[in-house]
Amino acid sequence: MDRFKPKEIIGWASEVLFIEANGILSLEKSLNDEFLNAIKILSTCQGKIVVTGMGKAGIIGQKFSATLSSTGTSSFWLHAAEAVHGDLGRIEEKDTVVVLSYSGETEEIKNLIPFIRQIGAKIIALTGNPHSSLNRYVDGFVSVKIDKEACPLGLAPTTSTTAMLAMCDAISIVLQKIKGFEEKDFAFFHPRGSLGRKLLLKVKDIMRKKRFNPVVEEDMPVKDVLVKITSSHAGAASVINKEKKLVGIFTDGDLRRNLERYPNLLHKKVKDVMTMNPIVVKDDDLASQALKVLENKKIDEVPVVDRNFKPIGMLDVQDLIAAGIL
Repeated sequence: MDRFKPKEIIGWASEVLFIEANGILSLEKSLNDEFLNAIKILSTCQGKIVVTGMGKAGIIGQKFSATLSSTGTSSFWLHAAEAVHGDLGRIEEKDTVVVLSYSGETEEIKNLIPFIRQIGAKIIALTGNPHSSLNRYVDGFVSVKIDKEACPLGLAPTTSTTAMLAMCDAISIVLQKIKGFEEKDFAFFHPRGSLGRKLLLKVKDIMRKKRFNPVVEEDMPVKDVLVKITSSHAGAASVINKEKKLVGIFTDGDLRRNLERYPNLLHKKVKDVMTMNPIVVKDDDLASQALKVLENKKIDEVPVVDRNFKPIGMLDVQDLIAAGIL
């Protein structure tokens, strides 16, 4: 590498980016009636979108299928070579098969097409060769033709696969918009992603319950309350009245504030030193909403109540951190 100048290396990389960017931009002319026909077939498919291909195009196809599935269009990837060894049974008549082949002459693809036609599934081709053998047997065609590969030999799929990937993304997003796929739908398919956690995870899913949720009666002495808090590995206790409804919370802050004020603090009733009418969250609240409550009120924990205002849990900022909300 030392024999090459930095400017020369950066120049090579810049040229690749320029060629591939132009390759993507050139696809705009492919957004024509053929494209609209393909979108109509895909958007009205009553089954699944089956994506198949070989080589580099096959790798693009795997990503395409994954993007479709995560944006509201049920899809699965089918290896073209494996298909004729039993996996054809996964395709049904109501499905639509999207075939990715830049040349349109890939042998494994050509062998597969007659069997898909026999099943009765519709076929959409993404290819750079509108006059290929593949295009003679399809129901729809989207051109991904580019002028030049970024590979200096013109052999390694570079611009062609980048263009194919970009067109697959364009198709995925168009279908997403047609289906009215929204943020909440995306979150449902990504429950372990950050967005999914923020939009789906509720307080009841992460709050501390049962023995980790200390609940004490308002007449209990502070010393017994502290024992309860300690044994629960908590930082506060919910305080209830005779009707079992929440009337206050006793925290470390309450303990510190009252130590000098009451020399006999440990023997006082907790109702005399607790924080009355505390901030609460509901068990059905989103965890992300509870986080905003903690942040806005500048508190570390909050009681969780049910519809009858009875404490059923305690939510600590550490619980939100552990759940990936913060």
